[in-house]
Formats: sequence, C-alpha cells, structure tokens
Amino acid sequence: MISLMDKIKRRIRAHGRGKWVCTPKDFLDLGNRSAVDQALSRLAKSGILRRIGRGLYDFPRNSRVLNRPAPPNVDAAVNAIVRRDKIQIMPDGIVVANQLGLTNAVPAKTSYMTNGSSRILKVGDRTVQFRHASQRLIDWANRPSAPIVQAMDWMGKHVASAPGMIDTLRMKLSDAMKQDLMKGINLLPSAWMASIVHSLNLDLSVAA
Repeated sequence: MISLMDKIKRRIRAHGRGKWVCTPKDFLDLGNRSAVDQALSRLAKSGILRRIGRGLYDFPRNSRVLNRPAPPNVDAAVNAIVRRDKIQIMPDGIVVANQLGLTNAVPAKTSYMTNGSSRILKVGDRTVQFRHASQRLIDWANRPSAPIVQAMDWMGKHVASAPGMIDTLRMKLSDAMKQDLMKGINLLPSAWMASIVHSLNLDLSVAA
C-alpha cells in the first residue's frame, strides 16, 4: 500500500523541480488535513520539500550558478495562494501604468490587487503584497482594456482626467481596447472613469 507521503511526493515530482508551489489543500483528496500537514512537515524536515512561506512548499531545483537551491518561483507561489484562498487577483495598477509608459514609478515589492484581504506575505526572501480592491475593478481582470482601467484607478480622477493624460491614454489604446471599453463602459469601477472614456472620443460603432 502506498503511503500518504509517497503519494504526495509523486504528485509534487510530476510538476518538476522549482515549477510548482503547493499548499496542504492541494492534497486533501489524499488524506485528512492533519495527516497531510504531518506528511508535508516530515518531507520538509527530510529536505525533499522546502517550506518557502506559511503553508507554502516547493520541490526546489538547484542553481548551478549559485551552487545551492534556487530562489522560490514567486509566480508559482502566488498561484498557490490563489488556489488555496479562492481569491481573484490582477497586477497592481502601478505595475500596468509603468508597463504602459504612464509612469516611471515601480512598486517596491511584488504587488497585486485582490478581492481578498490586504496582506503582506514572505515567499523565501521576497515580499509579496496583496491590496484589497473592489470587485468591480477585479471583474476587469483578463479583459483587453484591463490595463487602461487599472492605470486609471491607480492614477485617480485628477491625474487621469488631465488633458495631457487623456491624449496619452488615447494613443495607448488598441482597437481591441477601444471596443472593450465601450462595451463595458457601464461596468467601470468608478463613474468618473466613464467620463474619461467619453473624453477619449472613441468610435461608438466599435462596440456594435
């Protein structure tokens, strides 16, 4: 009979070294929570797994350059937290504003907006911040115009509605973004954003 520890090891190894971060909830189909916690603790103590944060584990790969285990995969850790806590996330507004060339500012730490609680977590030597946002903003995640909506939310009404910024935003819009903005204009997180979208003088026919 295969032990719980062996079942867990098999599942983790199937994802490959350094590619997946897991939590106890990823193994509750194999055993009860107490047994899973104990098995993960033993695997961590034996060096097979690495505890990279509270309730977060990975199967580390070795770095030839560093000659030691490579740093944890932060994106994989974030995905594990999303699975575990059943939350939605999107990049922080300052991140997308920087990517769009609307600001030179960069976040001091890896940061996300979430419909979950605001918190700061340690993942290895890295710090990950989750900032609570309204569900109306989170609902734009993965939409074509999400970066523009997030950037406007981060800038705020005064900055985003400045004439120079209106012209800049207009230049940043692809056809897909224009169409998406007009289709979702009544779903924007704040009423002032709708005014800005109208100020962009988008062709209303793209929403047809």
